[in-house]
Amino acid sequence: MIELKTPAEIQRMHVAGRFVAEVLSEVGRLADVGVNLLNLERHVRGMIKRRGAESCYWDYAPSFGRGPFRNVICLSVNDAVLHGLPHDYTLRDGDVLSADLAVSVDGWVADSARTVVVGTAAEEDLRIIRATEEALEAAIEVARPGNRLGDISAAIWAVAHDYGYPVNTEFGGHGIGRTMHEGPHVSNKGRAGRGLTLRPGLTLALEPWFARTTDRIVYDADGWTIRSADGSRTAHSEHTVAITEDAPLVLTRREPENPATRADSASRPSTKDA
Repeated sequence: MIELKTPAEIQRMHVAGRFVAEVLSEVGRLADVGVNLLNLERHVRGMIKRRGAESCYWDYAPSFGRGPFRNVICLSVNDAVLHGLPHDYTLRDGDVLSADLAVSVDGWVADSARTVVVGTAAEEDLRIIRATEEALEAAIEVARPGNRLGDISAAIWAVAHDYGYPVNTEFGGHGIGRTMHEGPHVSNKGRAGRGLTLRPGLTLALEPWFARTTDRIVYDADGWTIRSADGSRTAHSEHTVAITEDAPLVLTRREPENPATRADSASRPSTKDA
């Protein structure tokens, strides 16, 4: 079912969105060589608890997962791109980390994802991250009343095509609001002018994700973590967006980050291995 939200309800989603943005900014700052994924997950768990929010991932048990999911954030490394199950892994120099977070605050949900490079960045990794970010911004730009859902999908695909990245259509964006996953599904590849007409009050989680050289995926033995089938590196960018009478409203937009604060953990709980 597709539910259009009132301006007041969108503002309540924006409260959740600002918190999601805050947490993902913190994850980006903490992602450093020597940080263990389990400790990073525990840090996020503490932030959610202190805020009085609820994780949308905890006990999540869809048909494709080996559920229930018992973590509060998805952390995917290198060729892993979606639903990364936090595990005992210590981040290394040059790793690519995708973090995906959805929480509910007072009954309203926001969902966002970002990809960062740990330590020394290879140009090809920065390039694929940049491609997902540009595809996301292109999708947001066309998320306006009167346009079609296919316009969003086509905008994402066009950026991927320009960069030379294939696009998987098994997993994409989705409606969002009172729950993490609502209708409609938003494919990362489609034809402009087709599909649902966009209307004010529609709230969508838009999430382009690409692998460098394949559109095929495989699952880890954990039943959750999704990887590129050929082991090529990946990236994932996502925002929760509200369609309004005016410009699209990004509910999970992060504040610009100061590079000097990246990985500076002196004043926050340690996420290093014990």
